[in-house]
This record gives sequence, C-alpha cells and structure tokens, in this order.
Amino acid sequence: MASSLFSFPNPVNEVSARLVAGGVVILSAASIAFDQPWLIAVIAYGFLARVLTGPTLSPLGQLVTRVLTPLLKLPPKHVAGPPKRFAQGIGAAVSVTAAVLALGFGLHTEAYLLMGVLIAAAVLESVFAYCLGCKIFAVLMRLGVIPDSVCADCADIWSRQAQA
Repeated sequence: MASSLFSFPNPVNEVSARLVAGGVVILSAASIAFDQPWLIAVIAYGFLARVLTGPTLSPLGQLVTRVLTPLLKLPPKHVAGPPKRFAQGIGAAVSVTAAVLALGFGLHTEAYLLMGVLIAAAVLESVFAYCLGCKIFAVLMRLGVIPDSVCADCADIWSRQAQA
C-alpha cells in the first residue's frame, strides 16, 4: 500500500500538468497580491504532496484530475513522468524556501520574490507547455548526472532526436 501511495504517474497527462501549473500561478499571485504569506505554506504542501504521491495527496492535483480535466474533455497528451516529478521537486524546493523565509523569519519580500520566480516557471508551463524543470532534467540526463535508467522513455527520446 505504501509503495502505491508514494508513486508518481508515468506517463503524465500534460493537460492536467498544465492545469495544476495554472492553479499554482493563481495561488502564488494571490499570496503576493493580497499579502497572505500563509498561502505559501499551502503551495509548498501541494508541491511536496505531488512530488511524493503525484496527485493523490494534493488537493489541487485532485481537483484537476478528478474535476477540471474531465470537464474540459480534451484528449490526453501523455508525457514522461520523471521529468515532471523533477519539476515538482524544484517547485517544492522554491516554495518551501519561500515559506520558511516568510513564516519562519518574517522576510515577506524575499519570499514573494521567490514566488515570483515560481509564477514565471508555472506560467511557462501552463500557457506555453514549456516545462522549465523538464528542460533542466534533460540537460542533467545529457550530462550523465541523471542516469538513463531513471527515465527510459526520456533516454529513447534523446536517441531519436540524435538520429533525426
């Protein structure tokens, strides 16, 4: 049971990933616009939940996968899961750092600056389907930092691109 709880979907429906990113944009912008630093902790929890369990323990992930994606009736676009999980990990690192700065040290301006970086990355994902974390993942794979075994589909994509 624990192994199924702490799993990440592979492949991932990019439609759902983009909707989650849109939710991150809205929540992050609200935390800044309305000066509500406690929302950063909610955002950080969501990223940590998604890194550990995919959408299972993430309220935003559940809303997107169970309600919004089915309502849109768009055909799924499947993409590799490991790069998306890596991207969620970057979001977790940034949002947890922002939460500690804001709630632990009262450094709201610094926390909001980090959330601005998060908003920029989430806008790229949600609006343009450009996953910054996925691009970093790809570079790390090419450099050999992330072994091919982590994402066989990704390694296959890189070999196909090299042949083309």
